[in-house]
Amino acid sequence: MKVKFLGITGGAASGKTTIADLLLKDLQERVSVLQFDRYYRDQGHLDVEKRALVNYDHPDSLDHELLIKHLDSLSQGSPINAPIYDFATHTRTEQTKKIEPKEFVIVDGILILAFSEIRERLTFKIFIDAPEETRLERRIARDMSERGRTEESVRKQFKASVQPMHEKFVQPFRDSTELIIDGLDDPNESAVKVISFIDS
Repeated sequence: MKVKFLGITGGAASGKTTIADLLLKDLQERVSVLQFDRYYRDQGHLDVEKRALVNYDHPDSLDHELLIKHLDSLSQGSPINAPIYDFATHTRTEQTKKIEPKEFVIVDGILILAFSEIRERLTFKIFIDAPEETRLERRIARDMSERGRTEESVRKQFKASVQPMHEKFVQPFRDSTELIIDGLDDPNESAVKVISFIDS
């Protein structure tokens, strides 16, 4: 079985993970999902105050070398043990999650196209396009409920690093993808479009 890597990218809180989850629900045993968010570098060597100052929206914050190694293992038919990241402490936990090679492996992440070594391994590249204000409001809701953040800290980070890094490392790759999805569209309809695209 040849593994096909489906890269889903777009700005922070554009709807990538929602669509990835719907694809997992619809395609079931045909697909595995691998989030690039799992591969943030461990910041445990830094004081807690300094960890908060790291630019987590810059490609340097991600362990892309490990992701590439894992993509190659999946491509060869071997399961991987993907890291689990604690966003509250900015550290990698000791636990891992086993990801099996399937017909499709969704690689979900803001910065997946910022690395040429990742781009060249992707069979399909899909961009979820959503307005800045929509992404900010979604990011606030998500990070407050799932990552222990305050609204003020999310807004500050979005203005200081999320949006500037989006304009530098995410948006420039929009037109190089094979399929662009409107992040304001119904996610279920968007998932159907993606399935139709990859199965055609």
